[in-house]
Amino acid sequence: MTDPTSKWRSTGALGRCLGVGGLGLVVALVVGRPVLVVLVAPLLVIAALQILHRPRLEPQVFSRLAHTSLHEGQGTRTWLDLRAADDVEVVTRAVAQAPFLALDPPEGAISFPADAPREVQISPRRWGRRVLAAERVALTSSWAGFRWGPLLIPGRQMVVLPTLEHVRSVGEAPQPIGLIGAHRSRRDGNGTEFSSIRAFHSGDRLRRINWRISMRTGTLHVESTRAEEDTAVLLIIDALAEYGLSEGVDGAGSSLDVTVRAAAAIAEQYLGGGDRVAVRVLSPGGEFAPYRTGTAHLRRILTLLATVRPGMPRDVEIDQIDFRATAGTVVVVLSPMLSEQVANATVRLVRRGLPVMVVDPLPGDATPMVWPDADEEISSLAWRMRLLDRTHLLESLSSSGCPVVPWIGPRTLEEVVRRLARRAQLPRVGS
Repeated sequence: MTDPTSKWRSTGALGRCLGVGGLGLVVALVVGRPVLVVLVAPLLVIAALQILHRPRLEPQVFSRLAHTSLHEGQGTRTWLDLRAADDVEVVTRAVAQAPFLALDPPEGAISFPADAPREVQISPRRWGRRVLAAERVALTSSWAGFRWGPLLIPGRQMVVLPTLEHVRSVGEAPQPIGLIGAHRSRRDGNGTEFSSIRAFHSGDRLRRINWRISMRTGTLHVESTRAEEDTAVLLIIDALAEYGLSEGVDGAGSSLDVTVRAAAAIAEQYLGGGDRVAVRVLSPGGEFAPYRTGTAHLRRILTLLATVRPGMPRDVEIDQIDFRATAGTVVVVLSPMLSEQVANATVRLVRRGLPVMVVDPLPGDATPMVWPDADEEISSLAWRMRLLDRTHLLESLSSSGCPVVPWIGPRTLEEVVRRLARRAQLPRVGS
């Protein structure tokens, strides 16, 4: 790219050579000291070479980024394409520093000969919206007589996706409601999970006949199997506030960091098994992804998670949100349960008979944001009281049949899902 304001200008080195050299000649002529001419002669020679190699062409500079989509913790590189740069000898780059952005070299500034270009390595360390490869570029001619720029090259606005841990879940859904999938149904059908051996009926497949039992009893018997169905999973993400400090993908995470990464891992697990996943975010943006399957939907969910910003919903109350959870939908609530509205919404879903699980993303050392003029002692006391209320609320949820588990990795929900699946198969007493 080119900038009309970026032109070749003389450098301070050329001005100093001409000024000091000219002054030395004048003094040598006035005082009659030829030795001064010998002292300033190298400066005059350098000035002459600088003027002799004055650039004639206006260069064009283009910045390129190797990758346009990244997960947090991944890296890419950026390099320059120079055109009409025959008069350029040295290139200087200064990549802008930004939060949660690692550079190599660490300071982001680098100089190199024009005929041996060097790259700058960039790695975003946290999910979200990031500006990558914003930099200033300056070009220097031979003998450092003229400089072009510095030219400001705007960076690329990118959505950095949360990191993924590819782990296939082995837990079965409590109440599968789809047509085909990997979860064992409670009804018989064409599947691979053995159910029972029964007498042959009209319409049974011949390949299901159990000849050993049939020969022993004298009548045809067949093996019945359970159908395999998919399930619907709803992820409810509490982004009303963020607790704790975020240090990037390699350091400590805030409550919102844990929430976003946990939601990405859960969505990847269920979508990898052919299930349908939807996402509802409780935030000012009110992000929502409908029930879909496949890798394209996973990409859509990751992009949605990367755009989450904490805050209260603007146009709707949480009590009025339609979560679109039909019967049998597995509901995973990712929330530190520090909001009474979120807790009430969770209880309503449990009372509807849905299998609901709560994932607790609150770090153990999390603290709330304190205003500069607030009393630190009063704020600490209020936070401890809020944590006591939270503990009582989590115990109440657990006693009502809604398991609450802290997030410890992609395998967090497997045992909980197995328990819910066994509980769903128990006989119920109706009134």
